[in-house]
Amino acid sequence: MSDNDSIVPRIPVGEWGDSALEWINDNFEWLLDFLATVLDFLVTTLTDVLVTVPALILVVVFALIGLLVRSWELAVGTIITFLLIIAMDQWVTAMQTLALVMIATLVAILVAVPIGIVAARNDRVSAVVRPVLDFMQTMPAFVYLIPAVVFFGIGVVPGIFATVIFALPPGVRLTELGIRGVDAETVEAGQAFGATPSQILRGIQLPLATPTIMAGVNQVIMLSLSMAVIAGIAGADGLGKEVVASISTLNGPQGIEAGLSVVIIAIYLDRVTAALGRPGDYPHSGLSMLRRRSGGGSGPSDSEEAQDEADDRVEGGADKGRGLAQVGP
Repeated sequence: MSDNDSIVPRIPVGEWGDSALEWINDNFEWLLDFLATVLDFLVTTLTDVLVTVPALILVVVFALIGLLVRSWELAVGTIITFLLIIAMDQWVTAMQTLALVMIATLVAILVAVPIGIVAARNDRVSAVVRPVLDFMQTMPAFVYLIPAVVFFGIGVVPGIFATVIFALPPGVRLTELGIRGVDAETVEAGQAFGATPSQILRGIQLPLATPTIMAGVNQVIMLSLSMAVIAGIAGADGLGKEVVASISTLNGPQGIEAGLSVVIIAIYLDRVTAALGRPGDYPHSGLSMLRRRSGGGSGPSDSEEAQDEADDRVEGGADKGRGLAQVGP
């Protein structure tokens, strides 16, 4: 059927969208330049720090972080796998990717958590935010490169921009879910004692919702790492760029080594953030041992018992939230 035979007139949605991007680029050039300068400075500085420090010292630091928040098994696994990254000559690109992921995650959390808090406290905001998040999660990730390249050109900044948009929804959803999952009686008890809404938020809702919020942070990090290759297409240095180069030159070993390095970093960050969200599950971590020593006893401290109680309250919500973060409501 030709265009002239169609009973439905063509609607130029794509042209409208392209015009909107051009309008934003022309009228908010100062803001886009400011964002580009700040993001480029943050990523460049963090990358320089990670690359300047000797690799073996950083491996020990990462292992100590694993020992501190989780277990000696994670520390040993970190040493072995990160030494493998060094042996594959992917250390510099791995640190470039790690810096990009850390900055993108920081920006996504700074945006997602406040939106999630407002959505949890206002049903109308939640009703507006949810379809937007659905749109962001279902839109193919490559499409985000179009506004990213239009606004910021080629380089690491468009990679961060596309990564933040793609990784943002789980942070908003799980923050809202965690706060809504806090026991209503506990909130009412705070109100009965005369606590203001901000005091209830800081003293009751956010502490009890922390495990669920950390599950959202975990998902943000995982989605950011999954965007490493797409960020490489936009010109961001790192493991994604290595994978893109391996595809264009049919260099199998290069692609395998870069992909394996992405997996190693993803597993490490997943284990660390999961342990930070549920510290009570890891009684042999360095932090748990320090808390027991400071408490003067070998049994669980009051704070750990409170954390366990909070974990039980939100456990179901966190599991449900992971599903929502993946497929939407």
